Amino acid sequence: MERLPNKKSRAARLSVWSNSLLIVINVIAGILSGSVSILSEAIHTLLDLMAAAMAYFSVKISETPADERHPYGHGKFENISGVVEALLIFVASGWIIYHAVSRLIGDHEEIGHQGLGLGFIVMMVSAVINLFVSRRLYKVSKETDSVALKADALHLSTHVYTSAGVGISLLVIYFTDWHFLDPVAAIVVASYILKEAYEILVEAYRPLTDNALPDSEVRLIRQIIQNRVSGQPMDFDMVRTRKTGSGRELDFHLKVPGDMTVSDSHTLCDHIEEELREKLPNLKVTIHVEPGDHHEGAR
Repeated sequence: MERLPNKKSRAARLSVWSNSLLIVINVIAGILSGSVSILSEAIHTLLDLMAAAMAYFSVKISETPADERHPYGHGKFENISGVVEALLIFVASGWIIYHAVSRLIGDHEEIGHQGLGLGFIVMMVSAVINLFVSRRLYKVSKETDSVALKADALHLSTHVYTSAGVGISLLVIYFTDWHFLDPVAAIVVASYILKEAYEILVEAYRPLTDNALPDSEVRLIRQIIQNRVSGQPMDFDMVRTRKTGSGRELDFHLKVPGDMTVSDSHTLCDHIEEELREKLPNLKVTIHVEPGDHHEGAR
């Protein structure tokens, strides 16, 4: 069975190669046709490549074991990659909107029928390639809980719609000569990109501020611990969680009877940790054992 880190790296490399190919064909089609919407897709694809490269290197770095300077590991490098990717997308969106509006309020450059046909074919090919790659990335991101791959997959999935939208607008122009649709399509592309950037930024940034795990996961953690201490003179509190890249971290205080041996408390902690890791992958657990006041219920 393929190791998860290797699977993450292979998926990230696939994104790099696919975006490199799409940049070449989009730039050529944009220059030959003179379509601002195709050139906007070329810029979008260039950002895809930069994002894919960042995702690849961040995944490689995040796989590096903890060391003296990074005792908690390197998982947050994936989140940093996601934040930078989102900021790049915001910049690209501004560039696309500026040039599209300039074209819209100025003279509408007419695109020849040959350029429209070429642009339509290139956009449809781009949509199909991005559909395949985004589905692969999303599948691997779910399996490995990688925020960098998920951001890249989300980016590419939006690209499927924008490429198809641009292709359809070029087809409509081909039959109607409504050339104003070209900059309009570019503005629609930019709008989708802005929405995408916001979603990526929110998801990637939260772990950098040590936000707790989702409520559903925290409830699951508390339920597992509660089931272990229920009916016994034990208690727990000070439950803290956070997300780091594809990893999760948990620490809490476990109050045990004062006469429990170190060996017995250690065995209990092992059982709790094992059950928690079965339910939540990539979980690091730290348990502080202390003698407790058993007149209170678990919190």
